[in-house]
Amino acid sequence: MQSPDQPVLKDIVLVGGGHSHVGVLKRFGMHPVPGVRLTVICRDTHTPYSGMLPGYIAGHYSYDDVHIDLSRLARFAGARYFRDEALGLDRDAGKVLCRNRPPVPYDQLSINIGSTPQMSHVAGANEHAVPVKPINGFNERWQLLLARVRNHAGTTRIAVVGGGAGGVELTLAMQYRLRNELRALGRNPDELSFHLLTRGAVILRTHNSTVRRAFERVLAERGVDLHCNAEVTRVSAGSLQTAGGETVAADEIVWVTRAGGAPWLRETGLALDADGFIQVTDTLQTVTDPRVFAAGDIASMVDRPLEKAGVFAVRQGPPLTENLRRAVEGRTLKPYRPQKSWLALISTGDRYAVASRGALGFGGAWVWRWKDWIDRRFMLKFSQFPVMEAGGAQAVPSPVKLGEEEAAQAISAVAMRCGGCGAKVGATVLARALGALNPVERDDVLIGLHAPDDAAVVRVPPGKAMVHTVDFFRAFVDDPYIFGKVAANHALGDIFAMGAEAQSATAIVTVPAGLEAKQEDLLFQMMSGAIEVLNEADCALVGGHTGEGKELALGFAVNGLVDEDMAPVLRKSGMRPGNVLILTKPIGTGTLFAAHAQLQARGRWIDAALLSMCQSNRLGAQCLREHGATACTDLTGFGLLGHLVEMTRPSGVDAELDLAALPVLEGAEETSAAGILSSLQPANVRLRRALRNQPEALGHPRYALIFDPQTAGGLLASIPAERVEACLAALRALGYEHAAAIGRVLPQGEALEPVVLKLGS
Repeated sequence: MQSPDQPVLKDIVLVGGGHSHVGVLKRFGMHPVPGVRLTVICRDTHTPYSGMLPGYIAGHYSYDDVHIDLSRLARFAGARYFRDEALGLDRDAGKVLCRNRPPVPYDQLSINIGSTPQMSHVAGANEHAVPVKPINGFNERWQLLLARVRNHAGTTRIAVVGGGAGGVELTLAMQYRLRNELRALGRNPDELSFHLLTRGAVILRTHNSTVRRAFERVLAERGVDLHCNAEVTRVSAGSLQTAGGETVAADEIVWVTRAGGAPWLRETGLALDADGFIQVTDTLQTVTDPRVFAAGDIASMVDRPLEKAGVFAVRQGPPLTENLRRAVEGRTLKPYRPQKSWLALISTGDRYAVASRGALGFGGAWVWRWKDWIDRRFMLKFSQFPVMEAGGAQAVPSPVKLGEEEAAQAISAVAMRCGGCGAKVGATVLARALGALNPVERDDVLIGLHAPDDAAVVRVPPGKAMVHTVDFFRAFVDDPYIFGKVAANHALGDIFAMGAEAQSATAIVTVPAGLEAKQEDLLFQMMSGAIEVLNEADCALVGGHTGEGKELALGFAVNGLVDEDMAPVLRKSGMRPGNVLILTKPIGTGTLFAAHAQLQARGRWIDAALLSMCQSNRLGAQCLREHGATACTDLTGFGLLGHLVEMTRPSGVDAELDLAALPVLEGAEETSAAGILSSLQPANVRLRRALRNQPEALGHPRYALIFDPQTAGGLLASIPAERVEACLAALRALGYEHAAAIGRVLPQGEALEPVVLKLGS
C-alpha cells in the first residue's frame, strides 16, 4: 500500500475496472512504486467477473460472489477511486475527459473498458433487444427480465442472439434459473420457450467438434430451438427476422454478439481496428501513443489477434503492471506473449460443465466443481487482502524518471518544510488552479475573487442581518472533487438550518507538499466540486487561504443573510410539545467511513453515503420552513442524540426517538454491529446520560447509530403534527427520499434525562 506521506511525482490513471486493471491494482497494492499514484476511473463500483456471470444468472452465486469491489480494492492499493465515466482524451494535455467531473491528468494511461454492443446495424435492435455487453449494466436488465417472467401469466418466449460460448452458456443459465423460478411459484416451467440464433453454420465455432456436439445435445435435451445460418436482420416488438426470411416470435430478446469499441474512442486519435478496438503492440502500448496502454477486450493486438475471452484479460494483468512500472521509471518495456491455446470451462446452467482446450473436450459435474474452485480462488485475491505496511521511507523516489525541474521540485517536496507564511502554496500554483474556476458573482460582493485584494468586502443589504459560520476538516475520501462537494455542503448546512440564504464563502485549504503540477490539479479538482455546490446555492467564493500540511483538508467560513426582524430564523430552541421530529437524510456516515478506512465497507455502501452527503440541505430547509417548522438544526459531528439534546434543553421540552423509524444508510447497521465506529463516537456516547430508558435499548441494532457523528448530514426539525404528512410528501418530491418522522416532542418531565427511546416493532 502506498504511503500517504510520499510526495506524488507521477500519475498512472486506469480507465475502466476490467479484469486486467483489477490485477494491476492488486499488484501495485502489494508492491507500490514510491512517488507513483494510481487513479482508477470507473462508472461501476462493483465490477463483474465474467467467468462467474452464468453461475450468477443460474442462481448458484450471489451478487457479491461474482463482483469485485473496486472501491475496497483501490483503497488497498492506495489508489484513488473516481466513480465516473470516461468520455474522451486530451492527449496533448495528458488528461482524461469525464462525464461528471473535471478532466483527470495522467503521466501514463491504461484503458480496460471491455466492449460495447454494436447493434445499430440491425434495424430495431437498439429499441427491442437487451445487450449483454457491457456486462456491468446487464444485472439491472436481468433483474427486470426476472420480474417480468415472474409476473407474466402464460407463455414467455425468449430469444438469444449469438452462438458463441457466451450466447450458449447464457441461454442455458437463464433457462435453468427461470424454470426453477416458475416451479417455486407453482407454475408450469414449460410456459418458457427458448430460441438460440446464430448466423454461423454451427454453434461454438472456435471450439472443437466434441465440445460442439456436447452442447448441441444439451440444447436439444433442454428443448431449446437452435437456429443456425440465421443472421438477424430486423428486430421488432415481439419478433426477429433473419436473412433467410424466417420470423421468430419472442417476448424477450437478449443480444450476445457483435461487440466493438466505445464510440468515444473514435475521437481520441488512437489507431482503432475495423470494430473500433484500440490497436496495441506486444507491450500493450497503443501504436499511436506510447503513454497510452490498453488491455482486455478493448485492445486489439496488431501482431497477434486474440479472441475476446476473459482469460486473456486476466493474463494481461501481470505484463501490464510490469510495463506501467517500467514506463514511469523510464526503463525498456517487456513484450507480452499470449498463449496459443487456453482452457475454457463452459457450464450448462446446472452444476455441470464442459472443458475445451484445442482438440480436447470433456465434461461432468466434477468439471463444474473444478471450475467453481478456480473461480472462487480467483475472486478471493480481490476480497481478502494481506495486512501491508505503508511502504517507503520519506525520500525522493529515485526510480521514477523526472525532468530536471520536476526533480528539483521533488527534492523540495520531501525536504523540511517551512512554517509561517513559508507554508503557503505558491502564488503561481494558486493562480492557475483558481483561474480555471467560475464562482458565482453577486451584486452585494464589492471585492472578491474577481478583483482580489487583502480582504473581501461584502455589503449587508438594508433590512438584513448576517449569519456567520465556519467548518473545516481533513479529507476522508480519496476523490478531491467529491470531497470538495461534501465540504461545501457541510459548511452551508448551518446557514440553511437557520433559514438564511448563503451570501459569501471564504475557503481554508491545506494540501500536501508535492510537485507544483500535482498541487495545482489537486486544488482545481477539489475547488471545482466546492464551486459547483456554492454556485448552486448562489454563494460567492470571495477568497481564502491555502497552505501546505501533511493531509488534504478543506473548510469554509460562510456568511448568510436573514431578514433583520429575525422572523425567518429557525433556532434550536423553538421545539414545542406535540411537535413531530423529522429527519431529512439517513444517518451512518461515521461508522461507514471508519469501516472504509479498514477495508470493511462494501463500495456500494460508500457510494450511497457520498450521494447523501453531496445532497444539499437548501431545498429541504425551505420545505421545512414552509410547513411550519418550529426548530431546526443540521446533523454533524455530535450525532443525532447530541444535536437533539442541543434542541430539547433550550426549548424546555423532552423528546421521544423511535429507533425503528430512523432512516439509516445501507451497511451502517452491519458496520456498527461489528464494532467499527468513528473515533469521535466515544465522546458522543457520553451523552447516553440523557437517555431515560437506555438499558432496554442497548441491544437494538440502531442504538449505536444515535451517537454516530455525521458529515454533511440531514436536517433535524420539529413540525406541527397536523403538517407532518404533507411535509414528508413534499420533502420526498424534492429528492429527500429517506425523509422520515423519527419521534415526537414531549412536555418536560421531572426526570433529568430529556430523551426516551422507543424501540419500535
